[in-house]
Amino acid sequence: MQSGRIHSFESMGLVDGPGIRFVVFMQGCRLRCLFCHNPDTWNPVEGTLWTSGELMAKILRFKPYFDSSGGGVTFSGGEPLLQPEFLLEMLRLCKENGIHTAIDTAGVGLGSYDEILSYTDLVLMDIKHTDSEKYRYVAGMDNLDFLNFLEAYRRSQADAWIRAVIIPGINDSQDYIMDLWEMVKTIPRVKKIELLPYHVLGVHKYEELKMKYRLDGVEPMDKAQTQIWQDMLNKALIAEE
Repeated sequence: MQSGRIHSFESMGLVDGPGIRFVVFMQGCRLRCLFCHNPDTWNPVEGTLWTSGELMAKILRFKPYFDSSGGGVTFSGGEPLLQPEFLLEMLRLCKENGIHTAIDTAGVGLGSYDEILSYTDLVLMDIKHTDSEKYRYVAGMDNLDFLNFLEAYRRSQADAWIRAVIIPGINDSQDYIMDLWEMVKTIPRVKKIELLPYHVLGVHKYEELKMKYRLDGVEPMDKAQTQIWQDMLNKALIAEE
């Protein structure tokens, strides 16, 4: 039986996959994204230790609620791929119990991803930037691990929702949206594109942790413009089918 470190849970999630989701926020992340609103998930040795059996028992208590909505379980973070053995065991247990599985990931984990993806129905794929140099600026490291994960995803049968945060002064341009679309066209089985407007709701966490917030002074992204671009991309996605 595997053990893993968990940051928190959301029992009635409505945005992290189809239907109602039981969301498991796993501890630990190697990225240091400029816009991260959960810096308290970064440290891999924090959080609460759970065995796979304990966590599965908790999930099953909520199964009647998410099952009836066509939902399931989403493993998020932090970065769930940083605990590959625990994540794999949890995905297996979910599939044994007839539960739809999703992972919310930036694709920057440890080890091989093929077996994990074989038990994953949906990947919520976070794209930090389309340009390798700007990816490093935004995420704090290069994009080689992400590209490795992307190749593993292409070998899998999982579906994907693409997610990208739109940040004023960094990627809030029509040119970037078109670059993102060119990347999306190379990714199979994409069912949806979500553009997330940058917000400042997590800034207080940096203050509490006595950490410098590197986007201090950047205003939240305009939601209406973000929605226009999102609608445009999803219409293009439908036209490609």
